[in-house]
Amino acid sequence: MDAQQQRPDARRDADQATDPEPAPPARASAEGEEDLAESLVGLAGLSSARLSLEDLLIQVATLAVQAIPGADGAGLTLLEAGRADTIVKSEPFVTVIDDIQYGIGEGPCISAAQTGQTTRSDSLGGDPRWPRFGPRAGRLGVHSALSLPLLIQDQIVGVMNVYAHPKGVFDERAEKVGELFAVPAAIAVQNAQVLAQTQRLAANLEKALTNRAVIDQAIGILISRSGVSGDEAFNRLRAMSQTEHRKLSAVAAGIVDEAGRRARNRHSAS
Repeated sequence: MDAQQQRPDARRDADQATDPEPAPPARASAEGEEDLAESLVGLAGLSSARLSLEDLLIQVATLAVQAIPGADGAGLTLLEAGRADTIVKSEPFVTVIDDIQYGIGEGPCISAAQTGQTTRSDSLGGDPRWPRFGPRAGRLGVHSALSLPLLIQDQIVGVMNVYAHPKGVFDERAEKVGELFAVPAAIAVQNAQVLAQTQRLAANLEKALTNRAVIDQAIGILISRSGVSGDEAFNRLRAMSQTEHRKLSAVAAGIVDEAGRRARNRHSAS
């Protein structure tokens, strides 16, 4: 009798030994924190000096997918002068979704940009806030969205859009993780934006100085050919530009090139 009583207990112990144990919530939470930490380290290591503005934004979007639990893809929209300027994505489907909302003029990204507040949706297809955008996103199989404004001293420099295909993916924890990630992301984006603007200004200045030098050379050539004053030579250049519908610098470059060819031909003939 004692053996029979012990047999069910032994069977139960054996079943418990073979049943897989679910991962405890603490372990899942620790893994999420590890993903966030790795993403923040990666974000800190991004160099706006080595990467172009677009490449850096793509890296930020990719790190956001790693950091935010459940994310399938992310996009980043840089705002300049109150409008969407540079738009990048970590996955191709993000481009399709963002193109829809920018084309329609409604969606979580636009709401986040307008309010400066995190915008979350558990079911885009049935979300009454975006009656035109939501159903189209839902038909494409994208149901969850988390849009995070990138803020620098209350100024919105961009919006990070994170998407997932299933419904109800982003909970309050995912939202808080996204907001934590958005703080250093905004700094990285602004630094890259400032550097890109500085580089554009430097390139424009260099181009302007080069054009000015070519124009001065063309004026000197016209003066030597016809004996006119500097002002008269400049007026001739401007008249040629208007008649030929070409930029002043292009007309001047043509005169300088022609003078160079003539000089080389004379040199060769002699």
